[in-house]
Amino acid sequence: MRAEPTLRFVSVSDGKTPLFMWAMIPFLKIFSDPLFAGRFLSVISGMFTLMGVYFLARKIFGKSTAFWASLLYVITPYTVFFDRIGLVDSMLAGFTIWIIYFALWLAKSPRLDLAMILGYLMGGAILTKTPGIVNLLILPISAIAFARNKFKKHGLVRLVLLMIVAIGIAEVMYNMLRLGPQFQMLSSRNADYVFSPLELIGRPLDPFLPHFGDIKDWFPKLLTWPVLGFLAAGCWFLVKTKNKMGYVLFLWGLIPLLIEMAFLKTFTARYLLSSIPPLLIFSGFGINEILHRVKISSLYKVFLGLIIVLPLALNFDYQLLFSPPPKDLPKEERKGYFEDWTAGYGFKEIASFLVEQNEKQKVVVGTEGSFGTLPDGLQIYLDKSGIAIVASQATISAQVRNAAKDYVTFFVGNKNNINGKTRDVKLIKEFVKAKPLDGSPGDSTVLYQVFP
Repeated sequence: MRAEPTLRFVSVSDGKTPLFMWAMIPFLKIFSDPLFAGRFLSVISGMFTLMGVYFLARKIFGKSTAFWASLLYVITPYTVFFDRIGLVDSMLAGFTIWIIYFALWLAKSPRLDLAMILGYLMGGAILTKTPGIVNLLILPISAIAFARNKFKKHGLVRLVLLMIVAIGIAEVMYNMLRLGPQFQMLSSRNADYVFSPLELIGRPLDPFLPHFGDIKDWFPKLLTWPVLGFLAAGCWFLVKTKNKMGYVLFLWGLIPLLIEMAFLKTFTARYLLSSIPPLLIFSGFGINEILHRVKISSLYKVFLGLIIVLPLALNFDYQLLFSPPPKDLPKEERKGYFEDWTAGYGFKEIASFLVEQNEKQKVVVGTEGSFGTLPDGLQIYLDKSGIAIVASQATISAQVRNAAKDYVTFFVGNKNNINGKTRDVKLIKEFVKAKPLDGSPGDSTVLYQVFP
């Protein structure tokens, strides 16, 4: 994509909008490691979200709540874990929090410039990931915060027209993807992940209740119990204060969460990342309101709040940074990112070894799999190496075996999948993955040299 202009829309062929990939192109020119470039962009997206959390919390609840909400965003395992992986969800969360900010601002001050900025943000959200379109559907609820006393009787009509302008800009940005091929893949691939309403007739709670069970597992571990407790308190104080902008924020965090629980076929914690910043703002609001009622000095209040929220979060963060995976990481996230075939241990080291060997004589490498972690996880490091990558399966294909007659040939795969299915190979490197907590055999990424 960086080197070939005709590939600018290549992600659309897999049903994915391309803004995150476009934004990563400059970082690929700066950093030689493409994985680091993606993670760096994810961290920047997290900082973008952090700024939105601070300014939105300050706009709705004041500076003290903004401080606590920002602190929670920085330390909470949910955001620390996903904002450093290199996922489009981090960028979508950033766009979403700023969409809420400008939607509330527009409701308070209906102006064309604000509507245009809001439209660009909503368009950016959709170009980042198709679920960003939910922001367009939720936008009308921001009218709850409409300051009717400040405007003439036609003020609400003006607000609605400006919302239409914002939605129109977002739709134009989205339809820009029609300039590339296979635009229809966006909707067809979405059908692989989302139930249609017709599919849920007769079983409306089928995906909802199992997904609710998933959330009961994820939130205590990734948000921690103190943050959940303060979240509940924040919702209680919202009802007492009757803050209209707070109601909008609450609904903007809750509605996407409910939609995903009701319709998603595949449900993972990262899909909920856009709903987490609004929830953390309410947790910050809960902390601030509780401490406000404690009759001690302001400095002691801060220390008290830190003592409550820091220990569990920092313990998780420490394990994540220095001895991953953390013990409290949910089971599916642990398997997906650290244990199973999707965990790409050793790819960079294997790629360096292959490049080194290729300088001596022509190298061919086969991979277990033809799409996904293998071969793509290896391909990003071998893009300019001239090394031929041959997609195979757990058993070494005849094509790979034939290549060994003329070239130095290697095979990369997951040990558990290919164990006992290979012959005439020599183990060159092995990278052990995280050991499962249930005591089952752990997996490894292995590099074999293949002989004819």
